[in-house]
Amino acid sequence: MPLSQIKFEHAPSYEDALHKAAVEWGVEREFWDIFGNYHVAPADTEARILGSLGVDVSSRDTVEEARMRRFEQRTAVLPDTSVVTENDQAVDISLPATLNAPGIHLELMLEDRRVLSADYAAGEIPIASELQRGGLRWFVYRAPLPAGTPLGYHTLRVSMEGLPSHVAEASVIVCPERAYLSERLQRGGRTAGIAVTLWGLRSKRNWGCGDFTDLRALTDWIAEDVRASFIGLNPLHAIHNRSPYNTSPYLPLSIFYKNFIYLDVQRIPEFSGCDVAERELSSEAVQREITDLRNSEFVEYERVSQLKKRFLKILFDKFQQNIRGNSKRGVAFEEYCSREGELLEKFALYCALDEFLHSQDKSRWTWLDWPEEYRDPGSEACRAFAREHREALDFYKYVQFVIEEQLAEAQEYTKTKGMAIGLYHDLALATDSAGADLWAYRNFYVTGCRVGSPPDAFSPKGQDWAFPPPNTITHAEDGYRLFRASIQKVVNYGGALRIDHVMRLFRLFWIPDGIEAANGVYVKDNAIDLLRILALESVRSRNIVVGEDLGTVTDEMRETLARFGILSYRLLYFEKRKDGSFIASGEYPRQALVASTTHDLPTIAGFWTGRDIEARRAAGLVDENGYRAQLSDRQREKQRMLDVLHEERLLPEDYTRNSADVPELDGILHNAVIGFLARAPSALLLLNQEDLTKETEQQNLPGSTSQYPNWRRKMRFAVDELRQPGISRDFTAMFRNQLVRTGRAS
Repeated sequence: MPLSQIKFEHAPSYEDALHKAAVEWGVEREFWDIFGNYHVAPADTEARILGSLGVDVSSRDTVEEARMRRFEQRTAVLPDTSVVTENDQAVDISLPATLNAPGIHLELMLEDRRVLSADYAAGEIPIASELQRGGLRWFVYRAPLPAGTPLGYHTLRVSMEGLPSHVAEASVIVCPERAYLSERLQRGGRTAGIAVTLWGLRSKRNWGCGDFTDLRALTDWIAEDVRASFIGLNPLHAIHNRSPYNTSPYLPLSIFYKNFIYLDVQRIPEFSGCDVAERELSSEAVQREITDLRNSEFVEYERVSQLKKRFLKILFDKFQQNIRGNSKRGVAFEEYCSREGELLEKFALYCALDEFLHSQDKSRWTWLDWPEEYRDPGSEACRAFAREHREALDFYKYVQFVIEEQLAEAQEYTKTKGMAIGLYHDLALATDSAGADLWAYRNFYVTGCRVGSPPDAFSPKGQDWAFPPPNTITHAEDGYRLFRASIQKVVNYGGALRIDHVMRLFRLFWIPDGIEAANGVYVKDNAIDLLRILALESVRSRNIVVGEDLGTVTDEMRETLARFGILSYRLLYFEKRKDGSFIASGEYPRQALVASTTHDLPTIAGFWTGRDIEARRAAGLVDENGYRAQLSDRQREKQRMLDVLHEERLLPEDYTRNSADVPELDGILHNAVIGFLARAPSALLLLNQEDLTKETEQQNLPGSTSQYPNWRRKMRFAVDELRQPGISRDFTAMFRNQLVRTGRAS
């Protein structure tokens, strides 16, 4: 078999140099949009993106110098990080051809600190490929790792016999071939779950926002009455809890830590016997505030967070005084902080600085408003602040500690109730550019570009999501430490994971500053490395992985996701044939999750009544012509839905075949839609609770801020009411019967 040869060739012109550099840095200057339009990025766009990646694009020579340095990185003895599979445990070692195949020694330090080694005599390892630049050549040897190398994150040291100058050390990550899938699903079984927004759970005991104790009550109903296997949750990431701009769980201040508004303060161990907390809670002012928050139509983020933080500080004081350091709980806290390390330290420092600096000047809303000396977490000012305000940092660590406790208990409770999967978590794509992650890890993000999406049916001019893309080079050099941490922090307490916009693992749509969204381009990521790491974390945590593959997604991407055991994400509204008709339920893929809708789309009842269209009109997001066009399109969509339900005999023969005769979603039609989804062969079925209870309003109206109560809607029924026959018997029995009929019931 001939060796593959990679040659470095100089570009004859500036534009040619840009094109070659774009390819080498993963810029896809050509792409097709969903309308079938072909796009080619101009040289200026390429230059802007390369410039944001640190390439000097001022001349042909500077671009060529950057290309040369990148090529030279390929000739290093080892890549910074090698991500391999358990069935192909080998790494690439690059050596000058003049060395004539020396003896090679491998020393592998495993993540548990054990050391394995392997020795290869001169010429024992075959040459896999060849690199050439000018008259120089390098051979790339494919060296097997030491026998017995387990899955995990390891460190490899390579040395050559008699060549001390060629010693190298790098990260090696050994991964499974596929993500985890339960035995039941592997055997062709199917199951189902209900998606809820945790903030929206109402009860007679919470403080105006759903919490982890409400989640336990919901578990009782879903496990025992509905007989579903999992509960889909919104991302629990930490946010600033400020309306209307800082309440989206999909634009968190940190993807590593969680929002404390979901805590049940009264279930924190320090609350029991805390005279100060009990006295404060019984005060007339606090009781009045809790009642107001509980009865409010929408979640009041600022007020809930302020109230809970007030009590958390009281409980932390008790923890400091009486428990920390001299009990099992104190030791557990210290061990938690030690395990979290720098990640938690930087998050706590950000939170403490944010609180302190905002108290000094109310106009300082983000770290971009802070004094210059605090904008770099490594500055002397930040180090001094951490020393002088250690208790403030420890408070924010304590908050995350008790969140972990309650979330772990919530997942364990689902298991005691017999739920096979339990909690199904959601990992957001974005992180707020004015949040903790950008402040703490700025070099892992690219400046000068934003992430968005190309033109599509919903956004003809494209979308600008206004957050920076990841720096793929920095992540690879660092052993993908932050990427794997983002996965680990979500899967620790759950049985399934949804990856928002899973295409991010392959590429993201970059929009350089000063350019309209429609004129952006795709930039590739190290997809195979990321998918392998995702599979590793999935297997270790026994989490099923679902990739939200909506929008501009290629066949190749879906094929690759399927090969890695990642379930596709299929929505009723989008699964159509080329003529616009809905596909039959039996045409849904087996390796997928099928769902009724998402937070960004209308509920089934809202779809049928056009409530989303009315909301866009009321918010000023569509003009009169657009409004009428959307209503007309919706009428056609409703008719197509009615057609497929009749084709599958899910509606009575005498039920109208004209959608105009059904102005609102009645019980017969509602049950037919749910039955259609339930009979699909897809492994997982997820029904939004709004669709179970036939609510008309969606959680988020894309493109709006203050014009719509995004991320604030509460559930129609309180969790205390869900098991009352007069309220929930009909829809509970309907869904349970569908699950039993289709073999999805737990």
